[in-house]
Amino acid sequence: MKFTILALIPLLASTASASLAADALSWAGELVSGGKSGGVVSAKDGEVRTMDSWSYVDCGLATDAVQIKSIKVSPDPPVPGKNLTVYVNADVLDVIEEGAYADVTVKLGLIKLLQKQFDVCEEARNNNATVQCPVQPGPYSVAQTVELPKEIPKAKFAVQVRGYTADEDDMLCLDLFVDFMKK
Repeated sequence: MKFTILALIPLLASTASASLAADALSWAGELVSGGKSGGVVSAKDGEVRTMDSWSYVDCGLATDAVQIKSIKVSPDPPVPGKNLTVYVNADVLDVIEEGAYADVTVKLGLIKLLQKQFDVCEEARNNNATVQCPVQPGPYSVAQTVELPKEIPKAKFAVQVRGYTADEDDMLCLDLFVDFMKK
């Protein structure tokens, strides 16, 4: 598995798999560690949801196609070199079809480590996500497990996820913060 953004918050809460987040952190870890690597929203008013070593902000609108109700991870805090399971509860308001995508940016402090566009439906297929395109409107509870690389550097990462439907409408907006400096 090469790229994961806390699993693109299980398919942007229902389609893209938790492997995007882990892959993003893996890629960032490889970049920061010189290639030695082996291998996160819910508040519409910008409220930060804080856990022990990670937090998230739902920066989306009430009209976004995916409405995140909650995100949890286990173990909490995430541990490099261990499996991480991301649990997401969300409501899908509009059908998510082929062509939906997410722009993902991973930063280490102010340094941009990664900026990449992901095909949400393709990521779901490639990671055998439990929810596949087309995603019909309705409530979803998704769990996705990924293996975090043990070489993730002790650093604070910021991950921005901006998702769009095939029609270029806003699908999701998430800002995730993960602190691997804490023990």
